[in-house]
Amino acid sequence: MKLSAMFSLHASSAVKNVSPTSSAFPPFRSPLRPKSGNLVLPRRSPLPGKSFGVGKRSFGVVSSSAAGAGPDRSPPQGLQGAESFLRKVLENMECVYLNRNPTAKAILELVRSADEDRICYDHLAFRTFGVNGYGINSIADFFLDYGYTQREELRFPAKKLRALWFSPPRNSLSEGGTGVNGPLPRIFISELLIDEMTPQTQEIIRKYVEISGNGNKHAALASALGALTWEKPLYSEFQQLARESEYAAWTLVNGYAVNHVTISTHRLKSHLRNIKSLNEFIEKNGFSLNSEGGILKVSPDGLLLQSSTVADSTLFEFSEGIKESVPCSYIEFAERLVLPQFRSLPEKEVKEFHRRDGFEVGNADKIFESTSKEQLTRRAA
Repeated sequence: MKLSAMFSLHASSAVKNVSPTSSAFPPFRSPLRPKSGNLVLPRRSPLPGKSFGVGKRSFGVVSSSAAGAGPDRSPPQGLQGAESFLRKVLENMECVYLNRNPTAKAILELVRSADEDRICYDHLAFRTFGVNGYGINSIADFFLDYGYTQREELRFPAKKLRALWFSPPRNSLSEGGTGVNGPLPRIFISELLIDEMTPQTQEIIRKYVEISGNGNKHAALASALGALTWEKPLYSEFQQLARESEYAAWTLVNGYAVNHVTISTHRLKSHLRNIKSLNEFIEKNGFSLNSEGGILKVSPDGLLLQSSTVADSTLFEFSEGIKESVPCSYIEFAERLVLPQFRSLPEKEVKEFHRRDGFEVGNADKIFESTSKEQLTRRAA
């Protein structure tokens, strides 16, 4: 897939000025190119509509993915620039993700070669620390500014996590492309409930977010650049977090990087649009799938089917100079079946809003395990 230039701003200087301690991953060569002007993010949603609140913010949009929302209308005038910028940010987030995760890159290429070179993303996912403004809102604010709508909350008590998902703006300007240039994806953002962790773990996490200063205000930029907003952590502190929460350890070394992208299988054209067939295709080509709770994760209503690979690993250089393998990201697959009230529709007339929307705690809880030590060990065996 062609990954073209990112922000139309002084982005190349931004890349040069990233502290060498802000990321310990192999160097990321950004596709950013400078043009005159400075980046100014909008304070309000560019889309009109009924308002809704998130904290002190107010936005107005309608989601294209909402069940029964009806077909998209023509986009209002004046939104092309805003959506173009949003897509360029997503494109650079995707570029960082593909550079760091060879399994995801290889699978996307395999599926494209078998399916007319077009892939739609169901959702992108991010992980955060739920403390001092570094939680869900730190990355969600960017998407809300560009027309996304906050939807349901999900809770994971055993993992001490909560999550929110966000539906994309209804009036998308581009639906015929592939990847981030196709239908805009849902966004799934989770956060670790820091106050529920042990005092030692809380102290470590608070230390790094305090070092970060106002880094939470630039979460989307950090994700797009592939940079941590805090200094390289100590290996001993990474180990301490990993003993209590593998989620916490992952977030410490990956920050706001995309945790996973998800292929929308039912939007594929070949036999791979059936997720069971896709799973078989992935395994046949030598890739390991997350086996937690079974390869295929199915919602109680039977309408949301999901699976995922096991995360890639990479060498990370900690602040002591120690280099150790740490988990990176993975790729997920989701098939959303047609809702019962729309099953009489001819297949050619079925749209995304006729299908099962949202997420399922049981499925997501098992998908989280894609970065777990147990799954990574099984993959290496």
